[in-house]
Amino acid sequence: RLCLVGQPEWSKYFPDCGGTSQSPVDVITTQTKYDTSLIPVTPLGYSQHGNKPFTLYNNGHTVVIEMPEWMGLGGLPWFFTAVQMHLHWGSGGPSHGGSEHTINGLSADAELHVVHYNSELYPNVSIAMTQKDGLAVLGILIVTGEETNPAFNNILNYLQRIRHADQKVSIPAFDVQSLLPKDLGRYYRYNGSLTTPPCYQSVIWTLFHERVQISMAQVSLRN
Repeated sequence: RLCLVGQPEWSKYFPDCGGTSQSPVDVITTQTKYDTSLIPVTPLGYSQHGNKPFTLYNNGHTVVIEMPEWMGLGGLPWFFTAVQMHLHWGSGGPSHGGSEHTINGLSADAELHVVHYNSELYPNVSIAMTQKDGLAVLGILIVTGEETNPAFNNILNYLQRIRHADQKVSIPAFDVQSLLPKDLGRYYRYNGSLTTPPCYQSVIWTLFHERVQISMAQVSLRN
């Protein structure tokens, strides 16, 4: 978590954390409604990584990968410019799934969040994150299995270099779309918030139904 204050006290210091549109949520599939107006999200420029390396850093809570501003997201009411992506991990125990979102009460082993801001309406992410419809975040649930996922090695192979808070490392640029599930048209969409303080209720969430798999050997790279 991004805060030394315990979660029950968040709303005392960050009023939005006591709001009615807080994330993450448990998606109960029987309570979802099919919306024909929701089209597949379209990653823009995700595969055009160029020659400039990405920056990977440890912010003291999770691993963050900064994304270049030419990457963005279509398929939403506005154009959203990419900012960064980060991973949420569990403690490794059988009942301690690392995903923030759950589907029908079931957690995944980890969750990738790809963060974008509404660059049509707002000049930068700092302002956008305080505004309704200011952010669009993709949520990708990650499960462990037998097969190695080469795309995630672009990140996991470098974690040993940023074991401590505030450490940074440059990593070779790669196709960010390779981290996403193949089916970008099946997802759960809701208006929610940042999952950590200040909990601004500014996020259009897209949680993909299809999960992405990595191997147990890849999970061990984070230790």
